[in-house]
Amino acid sequence: MGNVVPISGSVRDLGDLEGWVTSFERRLRIRNLSPRTVALYGGVAREFAGWLAAERLPLDVAGITPAHVEGYVGQLQARCRPATVSVRFRALQQFFKFLVKEEEIAASPMAKIETPMVPEVPVPVVSDDDIATLLRSCEGKDFENRRDMAILRLFLDTGMRLSELAGLAVGDVDFVSDEATVLGKGRRPRAIPFDDHTAVALERYLRERAKHPWAKRSDALWLAPKGLLSASGIRQMLRRRARQLGLERLHPHMLRHTAAHHYAALGGQETAMMRNFGWRSSAMPKRYGASAADERAREKRRLGLGNRF
Repeated sequence: MGNVVPISGSVRDLGDLEGWVTSFERRLRIRNLSPRTVALYGGVAREFAGWLAAERLPLDVAGITPAHVEGYVGQLQARCRPATVSVRFRALQQFFKFLVKEEEIAASPMAKIETPMVPEVPVPVVSDDDIATLLRSCEGKDFENRRDMAILRLFLDTGMRLSELAGLAVGDVDFVSDEATVLGKGRRPRAIPFDDHTAVALERYLRERAKHPWAKRSDALWLAPKGLLSASGIRQMLRRRARQLGLERLHPHMLRHTAAHHYAALGGQETAMMRNFGWRSSAMPKRYGASAADERAREKRRLGLGNRF
């Protein structure tokens, strides 16, 4: 979705909107939302205020009309992808809901504006052949290969987010129940089961980790040659391996997409998917269910009469 870059409000003072955005961000923090979510929602509200200032439109919250919001959304649609427009639209909805709750306005100017449509796009997944190639590249017995094999298998097996995987501590991995406990969005913990192959990869890595100079200095699960392995380091590792193997550009979220796609293809139930992948809306499991159905349809076409004679 990219970072929100507010439009300059130097043309006019932002009036009382600036104060309301600050209050909005404070309420988001009180709700224990992640810093990233607070930054996104607050940034969108400030960008909207900057756009109003640049267009010389009302800057008091009571004077904002549906037409003003539609104008803002229209210029977003002219320069942003549909998914980005949808994210910013929903963020701005939260700002006006906050103003209604604070009884500053009687109703949201967005109440009757339809949410911008996001066209269905294929879920980008890693092919089975590329997965096999990636895993074969980590079959060495040295520290980095053991670590990278554990990372890849944990990603593909559980579909956890990069931030969740990077934030794991040694104590978060339970080999009795074969589960990893992560801190998800909204700082909500959840336990995600992993399979026997992943357990073996983790055990092998932990034996190598125990020999690492930093093993007793930090309880972080993932270590680099000279310290801790960050989320950025994991991303770079994936990119480096993909480049060395001649694979298309690979990023961590593609591994999450792939895990969800295969979970749905194997008949995973919607409620179980929501719990394991940390989703609060049923929209995401439905999206992956459709992706899996499309693949099954393609496979049936390959097995059809036209290919048999």
